[in-house]
This record gives sequence, C-alpha cells and structure tokens, in this order.
Amino acid sequence: MAFSTGPRVAQGRYATAQVDVGLRQYMLAVYNYMGLGLAITGVVAFAVASAVMSSPAFAQTLYGTPLKWVVMLAPIGFVFFLSARIQTMSVGAAQLTFWLYAAVMGLSLASILLVFTGESVARVFFITAATFGAMSLYGYTTQRDLSQFGSFLFMGLIGIVIASLVNIFMASSALQFAISVIGVVVFVGLTAYDTQRIKEAYYGADASDVIAKKSIMGALTLYLDFINLFVMLMQLMGNQRQ
Repeated sequence: MAFSTGPRVAQGRYATAQVDVGLRQYMLAVYNYMGLGLAITGVVAFAVASAVMSSPAFAQTLYGTPLKWVVMLAPIGFVFFLSARIQTMSVGAAQLTFWLYAAVMGLSLASILLVFTGESVARVFFITAATFGAMSLYGYTTQRDLSQFGSFLFMGLIGIVIASLVNIFMASSALQFAISVIGVVVFVGLTAYDTQRIKEAYYGADASDVIAKKSIMGALTLYLDFINLFVMLMQLMGNQRQ
C-alpha cells in the first residue's frame, strides 16, 4: 500500500523548518551582538589603559578623583536602564544603548590591563572563550531542562555580590580566592542556563521588533556571563605586573 503525505503533515513540516531557520537567525543575532559588544569593550579598555600608562595626569583624573565611582558604577546603571526600558525603546535605541554600555564597560575593565600582564590577559581570555563556548553550546543543544538550577545559580550570584561588597572593606585575599572559585562555578552554570532560556524566549515572540529586542537582551545576558567569568578567572590565573 502506498502512503501519501497529506497537506496538514506537509504544512506542519514546513512550519517546523521555518521555526528552525528563524531560531538559528535569532541565536546568530544574539551571538553577533555579544561578540561585537566584547570587541568594543576590548578596544576601549586597551585605548584607556594605554592612555593611563602614558599620561599620569589622565590616570590621576580617572582613578584619583570621584570620577572613579562613575567608572565603576556606570555599567550597572546601563544594565538596569536597558532592562527596564527596552520594551518601550525602539530597536535602534536599544542597540545604541548596548553599544554605549559595552564602551563604558571597557572603560571600567581597563584596570585589568594595568594590573595584569598582557600575556596572562590573552591566555585567560582564550580559556574563558573556550569554556563559554562549550557551556553555551551545551545549553543550546541539551534536551535537559536547566530551569531547575536557576534558583541555585541565582542564590550563588547574590552570595558573590554580597561577599564582594564585604571584601571591599576587609581586603581579604582568602575571601577573594573563595569568591573567584565560586564565581567561576556560578557563571559557567549561568552560561548554559541563560543560553537555554534565551533560546526558549524565541518561541514567545511573534513580531520582528520583539525578536530583535529579545536578541539584544539575550546578548546582554551572555555578555555579562562572559565578562564575569573572565574577571573571576583573571583573579585565579592572571599574572600581575611587577
């Protein structure tokens, strides 16, 4: 007996294929935004570090005045602003805000290039990239529901923030080591968890502008996972300048 493919079955397969193509394009946009954001951060960090090393006056202005608090806290302000306002922003405004955030983060991270050797920064960056890539790929491809780890990872993140604030006053190397170790574990887990969550967010978006905004927020989330993982690994593996 010959079996023919009915119109409903064919239509269903076509719809599935369309979703798969759309999902790939959406995730590619997420990674492209994130990658370009990291590139902007790196360029700004290198430029600022070079300026600081060549100009003591600029270094004094940036790190010896109240401006240092702006450098430290501005990235946090951008994250809260973009998270709270993206639903009412145009896609272009959301993109611009993300690029500005990446540049400001570069200004903040320039201190890493001043404290650690260039060789160790490059080594840790590639280690971070490899770890991030592996965990993000796992989060994208796994059939396991990672949402069960969300509460645990969030509590770990809150603990890291509180411990980091306490250590500003304690300046304990032992506590900093513990924060870095726990931070690596937490952000490795968050990379997989957030990737799966970003992937699932695609299915809840219909309009093209909604998908574009979700790709920007997804890029911001993964960007933060990458940067924090990089910073934690630098604390553990970086070689300081003599």
